[in-house]
Amino acid sequence: MAEDEHKHDHGAHSHVHPSHDHDHAGHSHAPKVSAGNERAVLIGLCLTAGFMVAEIIGGVLSGSLALIADAGHMLTDTIALFLAWLGFRLGRRPADARRSFGYSRLEVLAGLINALSLFALVGWIAYEAVQRFFSPEEVLAGPMLIVAVLGLVVNLVVFRILSSADADHVNIKGALLHVLGDLLGSVGAIAAAVTIWLTGWMPIDPILSVLVAILILRSAWALLMRTFNILMEGAPDGVDIAEVRADLRRAIPGLIDAGHLHVWALSSGKTMATLDIALAPNADPATVTAAVKERLEHEHDIGHATVEIDWGGDAASCPAAAARH
Repeated sequence: MAEDEHKHDHGAHSHVHPSHDHDHAGHSHAPKVSAGNERAVLIGLCLTAGFMVAEIIGGVLSGSLALIADAGHMLTDTIALFLAWLGFRLGRRPADARRSFGYSRLEVLAGLINALSLFALVGWIAYEAVQRFFSPEEVLAGPMLIVAVLGLVVNLVVFRILSSADADHVNIKGALLHVLGDLLGSVGAIAAAVTIWLTGWMPIDPILSVLVAILILRSAWALLMRTFNILMEGAPDGVDIAEVRADLRRAIPGLIDAGHLHVWALSSGKTMATLDIALAPNADPATVTAAVKERLEHEHDIGHATVEIDWGGDAASCPAAAARH
């Protein structure tokens, strides 16, 4: 196999990149974007945006903070779903000379914006709830109940549509968390409407709004941590780098060690790795390199790996030489 020699002066070590690793002139790193995910997000966007207007009107007419808060959440849902849809659309654009990995990371940025918008929503709900608790306002239970029930139905439909897509995708997950918050908001609004109808106790409206806001806050924190980990190029959930290294050493004949192993995610579900490998005497570099890539892909779901050979035979101790392409 032909090799392009990229020698690094690291004492006694020199390294070579097998040429089959990457050819950026004809190889695109941009992952495929699921048409099913994009379609699910677009349908959810249309349904959410349409009912958001109705809920705002119903909240204003009934005087219910729970409905207005839920409408505010649906507004952030609309923005979040639009950003997710935009991320999918732009993610289909091919890689170019400046962005060799394509545009798929826009999906992660959209997920981060989703999380931050949830924090903003929680702050607004909490502020309005405190104002309403000390100065209760009249709430019309009948209109509030009707709008809340309709909102619950719409949110259930949107949740079902999004659940049928790739629920582990960071943007789909973000959209699902928003819709789940809406579901809880609708349930809270229904409970508040029934309570006001039966007892006339107005403070239940802001109280339930705060309880829903706390649940939204928990979901927002989880989403923020997930997107932050991707942007920081941390190891994806479920990936133990020490175990991956040990598995390669056990499973691949001719491999002495794997060092400088870095595993991260380009976007949700697109895991990548770079590593140095040290070969046993007389081991075939092409065969071992191909085996490493195959093992990473099929056993650890790492579909894109850059493998560099340490000809000194000690990948674990040589200076970092892994190169990202």
